[in-house]
Amino acid sequence: MNAFSLPARDTLDGPDFRLHAFYGTHKGRIVRPEHADYDESRALALGNWNRKPSLIARVADVEDVAVALEFARSCGLEVAVRSGGHSVSGHGSSEGGLVIDLRELNTLEIAEDKQSAWAGAGLTAGEVTAALEPHQLVVGFGDAATVGIGGLTLGGGIGYLVRKHGLTIDSLLAVEIVTANGNILIADEANHPDLFWALRGGGGNFGVVTRFRFRLHPLPEFTGGPLVLPATPEVFAGFIAAAEAAPEELSTIAMAMPAPPMPFLPPHIVGQKVILAMMAFAGPSSDAQKAMAPFRALAEPIADLVGPAPYRSMYIPEDPNMKPAVSVRTRFMERIGAEDAARMLDLLDQNDAPMRMVQVRVLGGAAARVPVDATAFAHRKSRIMAAFLAMGAAHALDGNEEWVERCLRATDQGSLGAYVNFLAGDGVRRMKDAYPEATWNRLRQVKRRYDPTNLFRLNQNVPPAVAADA
Repeated sequence: MNAFSLPARDTLDGPDFRLHAFYGTHKGRIVRPEHADYDESRALALGNWNRKPSLIARVADVEDVAVALEFARSCGLEVAVRSGGHSVSGHGSSEGGLVIDLRELNTLEIAEDKQSAWAGAGLTAGEVTAALEPHQLVVGFGDAATVGIGGLTLGGGIGYLVRKHGLTIDSLLAVEIVTANGNILIADEANHPDLFWALRGGGGNFGVVTRFRFRLHPLPEFTGGPLVLPATPEVFAGFIAAAEAAPEELSTIAMAMPAPPMPFLPPHIVGQKVILAMMAFAGPSSDAQKAMAPFRALAEPIADLVGPAPYRSMYIPEDPNMKPAVSVRTRFMERIGAEDAARMLDLLDQNDAPMRMVQVRVLGGAAARVPVDATAFAHRKSRIMAAFLAMGAAHALDGNEEWVERCLRATDQGSLGAYVNFLAGDGVRRMKDAYPEATWNRLRQVKRRYDPTNLFRLNQNVPPAVAADA
């Protein structure tokens, strides 16, 4: 229960000086339940939640964030931070609290030497990619254009360039951040290095990041697109083996799923199980064709749209009006042989969600060469990341949650860890899977230093260390 009850808008010049002061010092727009665009402003990308915050502060700059945090602290309001709004646990909103909405922080400043850029935390992966493309430059984010760069980056960032350039955090040079006490800091390897370490994989536990400084990577040539193959255990396992053996320029995301209605798929294939693989080669097209050959040799492709293309073409178009309820679980794995692949394909028959999939990302390459303790993302040696997703109407959520849990149990290879950005439903129970003990303990120490009261708790939460642990 929040300690502060908001008065009606027409009483702001009355006794509640805190809200009056907030309106007087906050430069951005403040959205309240009585405003016509309140429902639009509070909406998240996923349909699992219907939270109703008391206030939404659409911040105009970093000082606005500090002002909003001071107001929340003084009133005892719960704080949620929203960038793209895609948190799989709905952490971009609060029931009755204050949402700090970063969407107006959407500037991109490319350095004169084009080696780096400062990106506002309100930008999406698609927006940054599109802005860099004319310069033949890229930052590796995830696999969806509408996802905000904030949460994606802070959790690690595993996308289409993971083998070539590593995780998103491996391109991170610095951040601008507002901590719980309202201090505005620049954190990098030289300044607040403990905080910078924690921010690279530790999520939104340590403050509100308002800008990210990324190293930019040249991308003069790119080949990519979907490759659709028959969903047999042999093809699925063979695809994963080929992805592990491929040159580092090639990163893949393979999705075993019932074929959705897509323009490039024959109508009779829709609803049948397929391997829909997104192929991404960062390098010359002649080398790309050699790298693709082992995958095309696995079976006669149902569809093959892999070819020279802009990098942004990897982002599959999304319907902004679709807000499905999503269930997801994740684990890192050491192997997926034919027997494992058969089990995964059988799991798809045990649910009837209109969109369900077993998603596999082969790791290694540049991501694996970063020392395990260099960042808070501690799964550098993991070979494969698997995710189980079911998307549908909110009324089917319980059944989908049970199914993704069943998928997790059926693919157990021991405690090999989990990706923090995909922890949903089971997030509290599996936080120790996201962070090995040494990493977890160090994160708690950093949390104690920068957020001792756990103001930033709407996230995959790392509680501050207690005095006895310090």
